[in-house]
Amino acid sequence: MHASDISGVDLNLLKIFEALFEEGGASRAAIRLDMTQSAVSAALKRLRVLYDDRLFTPTGRGLAPTARARELKPVVTGALDRVRQSLAIASPHPASFLGRAVAIGLSDDFELALGQPIIAQVARHAPGLRVIFRQTYSQIVSDSLASQDIDLAIAAGGFGARGLSHQSLGQGDYACLVDAATLPREGLTKGLGAGNSESNSALLLEDFVARGHILVSSGGVVGIVDEALAAQGLKRTVIASTTHFAALPHLLKGTGAVATIPRHAASAIAALTGLRLVECPLALPAYPIELGWRANALRDAAVARVRDAIAACSDLLNAPRA
Repeated sequence: MHASDISGVDLNLLKIFEALFEEGGASRAAIRLDMTQSAVSAALKRLRVLYDDRLFTPTGRGLAPTARARELKPVVTGALDRVRQSLAIASPHPASFLGRAVAIGLSDDFELALGQPIIAQVARHAPGLRVIFRQTYSQIVSDSLASQDIDLAIAAGGFGARGLSHQSLGQGDYACLVDAATLPREGLTKGLGAGNSESNSALLLEDFVARGHILVSSGGVVGIVDEALAAQGLKRTVIASTTHFAALPHLLKGTGAVATIPRHAASAIAALTGLRLVECPLALPAYPIELGWRANALRDAAVARVRDAIAACSDLLNAPRA
């Protein structure tokens, strides 16, 4: 059989390839596909012959894709997506999405704020569908969508690449998180929020600068808080940095430190912990929050349902200050 002749190719092998790549192991792929592990292993042998490559190599934690497999993944997933889209033409409003999964790219601040509501919306409007949350951010989100590592993404922009569509979910701003036990009455003031609302208490600037700061950053050592302080001739002391918003309760609790983070994440963390959301004494710029996808992805009913579920939760990103 010629390499480009598909007449003798079992196209079910493509589904097995996708599952092996995404699950990272034959046993997990077997569970996902409701197959025996021996059947998946046999399919992998056939895939290796078909593509003249090992495709996956054993590691201590499963199977790692080869360079050839990484090259094939977006092509294979793209082909499977087109098949799914063709089925959607015949059944544009399926009653069940059992066995389907849609990957959403987002940073963990958005996952903290929107993860549970999105799961609830999807369970209601796309029964049987599984949501996969994967980490991404605006600098890499277009590449992640183009390579089909994710189907949808929530980010502060980054959707300008050709072939991508996006919609606004709102605007984000910042708030501070502190351990409530470290807030003296004289260290707070009122009315420093947007619109001068008498809402959350705000730290006095002197107290804010005097505290140790926890910086959440993907790699940098200077943030927008440092820029705003520098404009006033001030500096802060960053005592630690982390790449994960979810670590903040463990880093802030029982200390006098403060973290300045997106308001939606601060609100979600404060609601589940003993930390307190307070207004930042600095005027920090707002930023766009957008939902993006590949231009043709909404032909797939599963992706369209999840896109609608995310949009239905967008009010949580623009909640009024309590």
